[in-house]
Amino acid sequence: MSSNLLDKAYEPHNVERHWYAYWEDQDLFAAIEDNKLKSYSIVIPPPNVTGVLHMGHALNNTLQDVLCRYRRLRGDNVLWMPGTDHAGIATQNVVEKQLALEGADRHQLGREKFIEAVWAWKEKFGSAIINQLKRLGASCDWKRERFTMDAGLSRAVRKVFVTLYEQGLIYRGDYIINWCHRCHTALADLEVEHEDIDGHLYYIRYPFENGNGAAVVATTRPETMLGDTAVAVHPDDSRYHHTESERVILPLMNRPLPIIKDKYVDVAFGTGALKVTPAHDPNDFEIGDRHALPSIKVIGDDGRMTAEAGKFEGLDRFECRKAVIEALDQEGLLEKIEPYRHSVGHCYRCKTVIEPNLSRQWFVRTKPLAEKAITAVDNGNTRIIPETWKNTYYEWMNNIKDWCISRQIWWGHQIPAWTCEACGQLIVAMEAPKECPACRQSKLVQESDVLDTWFSSALWPFSTMGWPEKTPLLKIFYPTSVLVTGFDILFFWVARMMMMGIHFMGEVPFKDVYVHALVRDEDGKKMSKSSGNVIDPLTIIEKYGTDSFRFTLAAFAAQGRDIKMSEKRVEGYRHFVNKIWNAARFALMHLEKDRNRVNLGQLGLADRWILSRLHSVSSAVAEALDTYRFNDAAAVLYNFIWHEFCDWYLEAIKPVLYQKKGPEKESTLAVLWWVLRDTLVLLHPFMPFVTEEIWQQLPGTSGSIMKAAFPSDNKDSPSKVPDPEAASKMGLITAIITGVRNVRGEMHIAPSQMLKVIIQTEDSSIQETIEAHREMIINLSRLRSLAVEAPGAKPAAAATSIVDGAMIFVSLEGIIDFEKEGQRLEKEINKLMNELDPVRKKLNNANFINKAPGPVVEKVKDKQRRLEERRRKLQSNLDRIKQLT
Repeated sequence: MSSNLLDKAYEPHNVERHWYAYWEDQDLFAAIEDNKLKSYSIVIPPPNVTGVLHMGHALNNTLQDVLCRYRRLRGDNVLWMPGTDHAGIATQNVVEKQLALEGADRHQLGREKFIEAVWAWKEKFGSAIINQLKRLGASCDWKRERFTMDAGLSRAVRKVFVTLYEQGLIYRGDYIINWCHRCHTALADLEVEHEDIDGHLYYIRYPFENGNGAAVVATTRPETMLGDTAVAVHPDDSRYHHTESERVILPLMNRPLPIIKDKYVDVAFGTGALKVTPAHDPNDFEIGDRHALPSIKVIGDDGRMTAEAGKFEGLDRFECRKAVIEALDQEGLLEKIEPYRHSVGHCYRCKTVIEPNLSRQWFVRTKPLAEKAITAVDNGNTRIIPETWKNTYYEWMNNIKDWCISRQIWWGHQIPAWTCEACGQLIVAMEAPKECPACRQSKLVQESDVLDTWFSSALWPFSTMGWPEKTPLLKIFYPTSVLVTGFDILFFWVARMMMMGIHFMGEVPFKDVYVHALVRDEDGKKMSKSSGNVIDPLTIIEKYGTDSFRFTLAAFAAQGRDIKMSEKRVEGYRHFVNKIWNAARFALMHLEKDRNRVNLGQLGLADRWILSRLHSVSSAVAEALDTYRFNDAAAVLYNFIWHEFCDWYLEAIKPVLYQKKGPEKESTLAVLWWVLRDTLVLLHPFMPFVTEEIWQQLPGTSGSIMKAAFPSDNKDSPSKVPDPEAASKMGLITAIITGVRNVRGEMHIAPSQMLKVIIQTEDSSIQETIEAHREMIINLSRLRSLAVEAPGAKPAAAATSIVDGAMIFVSLEGIIDFEKEGQRLEKEINKLMNELDPVRKKLNNANFINKAPGPVVEKVKDKQRRLEERRRKLQSNLDRIKQLT
């Protein structure tokens, strides 16, 4: 027996701490700056420095780690570039809240001191998410960790901004932007979360200037009417063809407005007359631009009405809404109010209702950049997987709008633009200018705005590798191999990286984009704090260990299908970890020395079969991971380890291990060594910790499992070719054993009860296979006797099972009291029907089906399916008993 025994039970936490520290100490995550090696690279989607590990992070980083560990096993030089994002608005909000608890605010501190406070917060708390990723087992090259505001990335950001400005692709202009009054900053369209709410549609009479009637307009935001500069109708709308007056009077403001004709107007909405407020609606802004209308800003950046709002000046925008409605009603100009459900934009950070507002901002002219990014996907330079996301990518890129990149906050990359106070000259430069190039005055004021967080993130694949310098890292690892991301940042981040990477590097930033799905709760609902259904990854890891959690995520990560996560599923894969541990413990009891030499000419059937299966599994896992089918790779491994290796192979070789000596046992031990060795390697990308722990106890291994060769790449591995003959013969034997076991289970025969079995077949090859492996069938089926004969009469009192080419008869004479068994089954069926009847009635109740929540109905249907299946099996057994009697 071997002295290399594993502990009786697997305790994950000590193992995980020990081996992660070992991997880091040995620099096993480090990429090598050597262009002679085959490179593989991934840049981590940088989590916010304020972040805490959630299910999205856990899934995303588990899949990346699976790929990186797999590619290392294949011999690649792997760079997994880590880092964090400065997360402008989010981080500033966190620090502002902290200051508020201390009775201070950023304005009291001033910009410079506030930024110092944010850096101090970052140094103290910013590494939390990194430590949590390490707990997950992430094998990033941590010595290369970057931060979107470190010195190197800041220089890259300035270089890009200045270059784009000089190329005419960055400009400053007045435009309608999404404005958050709480965060006091502009938001890009993608940073606005739209939510359907129950509001109202207000119908307002705009009297014609000539006094003959009025145009009625409908709006959800009556407070903005104070800034109207026109009323628009569709040129083909017959209702307005004969309008005598060319102008209307704006209610409450008594300002004449032109009636204009524009094809944007929806004739089916409201009355077909549209109030046009260029300063407070993006579509109205476009109409105003086409018709040269003035823009009147009536809602200020603080959410209160401006002087342009007349007597409503100083009111909060929502207070103003009420006041405007009351005033209109008093003047008889409020036609009617209707309930109206519509989509309202909210700030993605603080959830405040955003206000479309006219503002002077900085923009990237995206159309020229987007065209090349579209072509790159068109011609296959970058693949999007699953392909269903390609159309979404195209739709957004083809309709892309200029990107507002300025934010009115303090934490972030301050825009490198200066204005001369003397002559108004704008200077954009890499370094702060000492004087104005136009008038030579030195009073220069830097732009106070900072860049959108996503601007620096868009440069991540090349800035992290040292750009704008021409570094060895860029030469070896750019373009990166794959980007693993959620679909929610496909446009926030992925599309922008495509545009910037192609523009500045001349190449796409990644060859593949793998878009994974969402992790939802067990009922398929989105996890949220308000719903109380959030599952904390760190709690799950603490309870079940990292490996079982990682394997659960991978096992359910099917392309295009959201993951329904539950603690029960993780618990199930914790049992799988235990199964692996116990199997390895059993194997190591017999492997007291290195057994890496196999005499293929002396192998028994079970040995040949398991090597053949190992070959197929190795190929299947490689093919699945190469095509991002993580769930398929996990399923293949689960089935092979639990059912084929543990349930069949280990059971089949026990007589050899315990009762045999000489060459037969030596060959089996060698096969057992190889199968355990290669199985650990195949499993390692998914379960890094338990595989390393077992690997270190396996005689004949050296160093970390991370340095092992993948089975299909290992020239010494005996599992090089499939063995169809062994597969066929072992398939027959396992089918026979399974048939006997099924009869035993269905008839409630105790496992200790030895059985008598007769197999009838006219196929001589089946007869020969059974006779050659009679001992295995008898041992694993627990038989008293086994007879093989030509087809004839069915033996009396025997249960039947069928395999391809043979009939199996299990004698029940003297084993089962048929009368008592029949009575027991009838009693079970009656009991089950009492449980099934109310379930059927509930599902036949239209009221329940129509009114109960979908998940509740589905649970009742699942219960019915389970009960029906059990009833069917019981009835089948009862019918069989009646036939036997």
